[in-house]
Amino acid sequence: MRTAVLGRSGIAISEVGLGCMTLPADRREAVRIIREAVDLGITLFDTADLYGQGWNEEVVGEALAPVRQRVVIATKVGNRFEPGKPGWTWDPSPAYIERAIEASLRRLRTDYIDLYQLHGGTMDDPFDDIVALMERFVEKGLIRAYGISSIRPNVIRRYLNGSNIATIMMQYSLLDRRPEEWFPEIEATGVRVIARGPVASGWLTGQKAPKPDDQYLGYGAADLARAPGVLREVAPDRTPAQAAIQFSVAPGAVCCAIPGASRMEQLRENARVGALPPLSDEQLARLREAYPAKVYTEHRPV
Repeated sequence: MRTAVLGRSGIAISEVGLGCMTLPADRREAVRIIREAVDLGITLFDTADLYGQGWNEEVVGEALAPVRQRVVIATKVGNRFEPGKPGWTWDPSPAYIERAIEASLRRLRTDYIDLYQLHGGTMDDPFDDIVALMERFVEKGLIRAYGISSIRPNVIRRYLNGSNIATIMMQYSLLDRRPEEWFPEIEATGVRVIARGPVASGWLTGQKAPKPDDQYLGYGAADLARAPGVLREVAPDRTPAQAAIQFSVAPGAVCCAIPGASRMEQLRENARVGALPPLSDEQLARLREAYPAKVYTEHRPV
């Protein structure tokens, strides 16, 4: 497994991590998948307090407790929920975050979180107070680094210019190249992108047949149907999913990708990406030509 650095944190990670949101509902199987990921060389595990209203963090904590010093745990905060009640509300207040981090530490069975991420963000948030709180968490040793999970360019620029964030988690794949517009600005600061959704909700794996009315970010069924074939043609020595994940980690601004896995076979296929040679410049150019980049139309900096 190739290694990378988690942005400005300096923390070493595997190039391919595990996004834990899509773990199976069976707890024993979920734990088994996480522990197999460790055996395969994956060291970055991403979760959030919102996933399963804390259940996902509990599973991650149980699975990784025996190897805590060998792995990097990332979780998120800001979406406030009431246990047992559906839905959530956005609450980035320092008072809530201080309570939430204690709950996450308990569920994760650890006394520190490697990467603590604001799970969204708006321009109306108490920015200075959030940053000051995250810095205090670092000083206290509760977290090693902090970041944001956001696709809003105005929020991203605000944190790039006014905080010590290490990373930005963004949806990025062959079918969602909107983040590329902001990669030069992100890369120049030393911050790095964690690419989530590298297989575009499964549309890039070749295991999902689109229906006539299916849509994904403006792409219709015909575009979705041809995507796995394009990946096979450009990179015939690997699966469409593997080529898609490699596309997502190719830019210099990206430090890693975190595909999910609900089955052991899926995990093993994804993990093998870390041992495959990177896509060539020619292969990347052909893929970019097949699916040109779009741009974010909302939440742009003024």
